[in-house]
Amino acid sequence: MNMIFEKKLTIPMEVKMMYPLDEASGKYVEDGRRQIERIFTSEDDRLILIIGPCSADRDDSVLDYIGRLRGVQEKVKEKILIVPRIYTNKPRTTGDGYKGMLHQPNPEQKPDVFKGIVATRELHMRAIKETGFVCADEILYPENHRYFDDILGYVAVGARSVEDQQHRLTASGIEIPVGMKNPTSGDMSVMLNSITAAQHKHTFIYRGWEVHSQGNPLAHAIVRGFMRKGGQAQPNYHFESLKDLADAYLASGLANPSIIVDTNHSNSRKNPFEQPRIAKEVLQSRSYDSDLRKMVKGFMIESYIEDGRQNIGCGVYGKSITDACLGWEKSERLIYDIAEML
Repeated sequence: MNMIFEKKLTIPMEVKMMYPLDEASGKYVEDGRRQIERIFTSEDDRLILIIGPCSADRDDSVLDYIGRLRGVQEKVKEKILIVPRIYTNKPRTTGDGYKGMLHQPNPEQKPDVFKGIVATRELHMRAIKETGFVCADEILYPENHRYFDDILGYVAVGARSVEDQQHRLTASGIEIPVGMKNPTSGDMSVMLNSITAAQHKHTFIYRGWEVHSQGNPLAHAIVRGFMRKGGQAQPNYHFESLKDLADAYLASGLANPSIIVDTNHSNSRKNPFEQPRIAKEVLQSRSYDSDLRKMVKGFMIESYIEDGRQNIGCGVYGKSITDACLGWEKSERLIYDIAEML
């Protein structure tokens, strides 16, 4: 086998004992999870905004950003529920490049996965304790979810992972909402199949155990655009695309049919400044159709303190080192504009 086994990682239970969630933070998590769940079960008709940096590269600027969201949340709380993104696992199209805090807690130093697990756990717990927000992350590696399953409010399965059996089965054993993105091919049937798998019970191998999942009725769709043959980005947030998905979703008989629109990635052709326009168009589409009004629950938005992106090592505080993001002033304005349109 052409691999070097460097060290055996501490198991999740031991990491949780080393870095426990305090009682007050646990109550924030319980309350935050309940609020998020109520949106996907249609008990709460507020819009959900899963918003934040493309990748959580450093804790100081991420916590600064989330702290700013706290003040905005209080002003829009009757219409919008904000769930900050703390994305610490980054899939790479070619497999090369910075893979996120979980791999490299310091992007300018060599990978150290255990330090990354600790840094990720501590960052999420600080966000809970200091701002009261329970946050979102991506499941890039299904077996790692157990390190963080007591501190997350929302998780997503990415476009490159949604066809993977282990991601689908793991999602079926998670107790919080799991967003399943459409694959990069754009095939909506693949995404709906993934949601179906996640909503059913399964027996499978997980972390060396035979486990039995109970199914996750809160698994749902995230549309993020797709790539045509030849590499051209194609959006799927327009009215006709959303209506086709809604019709297929309702015909499937899946529980809690819900759609989140990712306003960046292929929907924006990775131009983050298109995100306000896309969000506003989707809100108009919701107003035209009762099914979309019920099923389009909110948006996933890539946003940070500074506009755009930078290369690793440039050192601009609050600027993405992965995909380009919408800066704070534009993001704040967008949140208020969304609230006014609801």
